[in-house]
Parts: sequence; C-alpha cells; structure tokens
Amino acid sequence: MKNFKIEMQGVKKSFGSKDVLRNVNLDVKKGESLVIIGGSGTGKSVTIKTILGLIKPDAGKILVDGQDVTNLGGNDRDEYLKKFGMLFQGGALFDSMTIWENVAFGLTQGQKMSKKEAYPIAIEKLEAVGLKESIAQHYPAELSGGMQKRVSLARAIARNPEIIFFDEPTTGLDPIMADVINDLIRKCVSELGATAVSITHDMASVRKIADSVAMIYEGEIIWHGPIEKLDNSGNEYVDQFINGRAEGPVKF
Repeated sequence: MKNFKIEMQGVKKSFGSKDVLRNVNLDVKKGESLVIIGGSGTGKSVTIKTILGLIKPDAGKILVDGQDVTNLGGNDRDEYLKKFGMLFQGGALFDSMTIWENVAFGLTQGQKMSKKEAYPIAIEKLEAVGLKESIAQHYPAELSGGMQKRVSLARAIARNPEIIFFDEPTTGLDPIMADVINDLIRKCVSELGATAVSITHDMASVRKIADSVAMIYEGEIIWHGPIEKLDNSGNEYVDQFINGRAEGPVKF
C-alpha cells in the first residue's frame, strides 16, 4: 500500500457557469515533491486552495494523512492548517515588519509564541536559506527580489510544516537566482522531510525540484508521472506544453 500524504478523489469545483475543476484525481506520496504544470486559468491555484480548505469543492473528497478534510471547519480547520507552509508568488512579505518578524509571523501570531522565543528560530531559518542575522532588523524594501524570495522561503519553513506549497517560486527572478531558489527549495524540503506541492510555468524549475509532475488541462489531471518520464510522456498535451510550442492540442 502506497503511503499517500494527500489524496484528491473526483474533486469538482465551479464558479457560476465555469467548471474550473471537472474531476481531479491526484495522489501525493509522503515526502514527495510534486509539481503541477498547466496554462493560466486551468485550475492549478484552485486545486491548491481546495487542499488548504480555502475553497470547498462542489463534489469529491480530499484526504490528508488518510483523514477526510473536505469539510473541516472551526478549530479542526485551524489545527489542520498548522500542517502547512506556503511560499506565495509575489513573496507576500509585510512591508511594515522587519525581516525576522516576517519569518516569525506564523510563530508569534499562529502559535502565540513570544518574540523572545521566536527570534532565534527566525534567525535559524534565515541561515537555512543562506541569509545572515545582520539583515534581521531590515525591512523588505531594503532587500533585492532574490533575497525577499529567500525570506519568504524561511517563513514558509519556520514552523517545520509537514506540507509546503510553492506558488510560482521563481517568478520575476533572473536565471541564476531562480536556480539558487530551486536548490534551496530542494534542500529545505529534504531536511524537513516535508511533502511539497509546487505550481510553476518555469520548466527549469520543474526539472530541478520535482520528483513527479502532474499536468492539469481544462480542470482535469491529464498526465501524472515521475520527472524521469516527462520528456517521453506519450501525451501530446504535455509534449506541447513542456516544449513551449504554439501549435498543438492545447488551446490558448
């Protein structure tokens, strides 16, 4: 029996007359790094939000650690969310907070930890992503885009989450810094023993951080397999997407 951390079974979600998720079936093994690829508006972000419980599906089930979490609410949902870390597309750092306060936000606000207790943890996580304590009292606007992305990663791992979501983690970065972030993602996920689910259009990033890849198209998972089989998937949709060709079955 495979040890699945996340299971999506026949998940459907519509907004008005638009079917965003038509019938999503997806399994993520414990400790695996899964990358979801697909064009804009195909349902990638909605898939993540249904797992988080931010959007309730119209049909289907979502299981995490074998527990049905499809309709969690109240304290159960709050407890459930402690399993997760998240690196947002734009970084989503708080401009009015110092770097260390940003990293420690989940500790001081979510876990009600004192600042005195949270500070050394924040510094430890900053160092884990290659940043020194000397920037701890700086503000996000004082840092480069690449450094801000590292801070966001430090915040995502601050509570030692079991599952980490990465939303376009290399968007807006030059190729060298993107590769640095990819290496850090791989390192941090491995050291935590976490399960990772990422969304990206960056195929270099896919090849660097993925153990497995799933492609979503028109609200359904049309291919799911190990990264080693991506280039020979036998799926014409996948082939068109990963090679960036305008001609093919994928319509834009």
